[in-house]
Amino acid sequence: LGEEITAAAFRVHGYHHEILGDMADLETITRDDLYHHYQSHYMPNNAIAVAVGAFDSEEMLNRIKEVYGKIPAGDLPKVFSRAEPSQQGERRIRVERPGNTAFLQMSYRAPAATDSDWFKLAILDSVLSGPSGLGGGGVDNKTSRLYKALVQTELAASVNGSITPTIDPHLYDFTVTVRDGRTLEEVEAALEAELNRVRTENITEAELNKAKKQARALFAYSTEGVTGQAFWLAFAENFATYEWFEHYMAQLEQVTVEDVRDAAERYLRPQSRVVGWFVPTGMEEDEDYDDDDE
Repeated sequence: LGEEITAAAFRVHGYHHEILGDMADLETITRDDLYHHYQSHYMPNNAIAVAVGAFDSEEMLNRIKEVYGKIPAGDLPKVFSRAEPSQQGERRIRVERPGNTAFLQMSYRAPAATDSDWFKLAILDSVLSGPSGLGGGGVDNKTSRLYKALVQTELAASVNGSITPTIDPHLYDFTVTVRDGRTLEEVEAALEAELNRVRTENITEAELNKAKKQARALFAYSTEGVTGQAFWLAFAENFATYEWFEHYMAQLEQVTVEDVRDAAERYLRPQSRVVGWFVPTGMEEDEDYDDDDE
């Protein structure tokens, strides 16, 4: 379902394609294709080296040059990027496959990580679906608005939100596992009601402060070791610069209640979303089917 939604959301931009390609690519790729890809992309001048820890910087730089400096540079791959045209209305996807559980995904347009609005949506996501780490991915969300509206009311078995930092505008996703005996229509209506609420009403100062406190805790946890620090420095350099990582918490701290509502109003618009339903058709066609394949 996620692949179908992404493909529907991006008709022009390269995000339309999965990183690994589709099954036809995987089934037809040759050894020579793989080797050519390796030669075209894996070269020193297309890599980011990060060193974190207690060391003399000059000595470390000399050591890096000693180890990697002899590897010849190559011709950088051509950067091919086309801006996705503005979406002119809601798009809907329906996937029917063998399975036992129905799923709903609602994906809205989201800004690039370098846009200040990204940090406003990150705070909003914490309020709606629970705290999430630096690159998305939540933890316990039982006090979040969507958990209370969907899981505690027994409409859904689980609900999650996800906004990840990307170099170009991407998606802000909500995914819901429908509880047995409830319908996709019911779940979608309840989810939409909560999203409309944050578009028309401010979150509370208490919710804002809680979201920032959770962000500080998760940031500290994910960066307490040198491995985590090195990863995030390199990761940020891929879609922005390492300074994005260094200023991450400062950007979140600047977000206000009004900022969150403005961002919700700007981005959580029905005309700029893709709604996907996974409708299970029963297991008789494929007894080995796993619901995780959705």
